[in-house]
Amino acid sequence: MKVLVTGAAGFIGFFTSKVLLEKGHEVVGLDNINDYYDVNLKFSRLKELGIDRDDAEEFNNICKSSTNSNFTFVRMNLEDREALPNLFNNEKFDIVCNLAAQAGVRYSLENPETYIDSNLVGFLNILECCRHNDIKHLVYASSSSVYGLNKKIPFSTDDNVDHPISLYAATKKSNELMGHTYSHLFNIPTTGLRFFTVYGPWGRPDMAMFLFTDAIVNDRPIKVFNHGKMERDFTYIDDIVEGVVRIIEKPVTERVNNNELYKVYNIGNNNSVKLLDFIKEIEVNLDKTAEKNMLPIQPGDVERTWADVDQLIEDYDYRPNTSIKQGVKSFVDWYKGYYS
Repeated sequence: MKVLVTGAAGFIGFFTSKVLLEKGHEVVGLDNINDYYDVNLKFSRLKELGIDRDDAEEFNNICKSSTNSNFTFVRMNLEDREALPNLFNNEKFDIVCNLAAQAGVRYSLENPETYIDSNLVGFLNILECCRHNDIKHLVYASSSSVYGLNKKIPFSTDDNVDHPISLYAATKKSNELMGHTYSHLFNIPTTGLRFFTVYGPWGRPDMAMFLFTDAIVNDRPIKVFNHGKMERDFTYIDDIVEGVVRIIEKPVTERVNNNELYKVYNIGNNNSVKLLDFIKEIEVNLDKTAEKNMLPIQPGDVERTWADVDQLIEDYDYRPNTSIKQGVKSFVDWYKGYYS
């Protein structure tokens, strides 16, 4: 298949592109390479896919991979209402996997406009391009943050998600509503994926795994919010991508026949880990004790997440299962190598 992967220089988009290429698919990667975090990390990911930084610097320039003839990259803004439709018209995609978004809960308190531009205007542009280009299936990233103030554990896709507590979460909930609307009106199969606290090698510098490791290595205190009384369903990157690729590859013919064009799944480890236990595992792998600065819970944060993945198991025979012990070791090994 020919697959458009947006956010291809990002954490999940990079690995998704890599696995799809390994499985023989043709991939066009799209990313605007914004400066929300270190762009050098984004260009390094692209280098792993055979894309030269000088070529990728220019907007709307189609770059061919030097290592895989099935991969091309284009630097583009999702909200560009001329360039994106032209890309769809020229490339004739079978599947679209939209992983591009302005990420981060806390950043949405400081720069709300960027979330509207990328996550709402950009997603609408994706939907319109799918509508007018006979796209067989749109797979897109949602987030566990949509569960907001929900108290029932574990979080199920059958739960009501009308109480988000950050603008980021509200935009992801909006994406699901927009996907439902386009599925209903224009018969486009759409699948939303609620990711739960993704971590692993090549991970984002604004995420806990990276922040804690970087601080401990460099003898800085780590910020432990809610005085450590937090639990997360930490999900290893390989487990996330395995779920994404299974959903991309499985034909949606049966869903279309059953008029189930719209679907949402949780992808999580189906396990809630205490934040202090997570930190302890990092300390073990670094052979170093963290200096902990205990702080109140931050606006937009939730105390606990835990994914119910029964629907994923039922429809795709898949359950993420990488342990924290395995996952943390892999990240720390990568961090030491990359920043050596």
